[in-house]
Amino acid sequence: MAIKKAEPAKLHVKSGDTVKVIAGDEKGKTGVIKSVNRTTQRVIVEGLNLVTKHNKPSAKSPQGGITKMEAPMHVSNVKAIDPKTA
Repeated sequence: MAIKKAEPAKLHVKSGDTVKVIAGDEKGKTGVIKSVNRTTQRVIVEGLNLVTKHNKPSAKSPQGGITKMEAPMHVSNVKAIDPKTA
């Protein structure tokens, strides 16, 4: 029996859109979408949903350290803002 691959969904937002977060820890904040993953239905909003990432020392960054980066959030948690009314 063959495994069926998930079809990319059609979403109500795209990269570059201004959105407002309507659910979660960042509720009420606005930002611009940096990237969209249609297969997992997740978006990365610039400056929101920040997580702490611990990096091991490597040849690229010999010091290592702790960095803050945006984590993806589900597309149902954001609402597109109309630029004409905003």
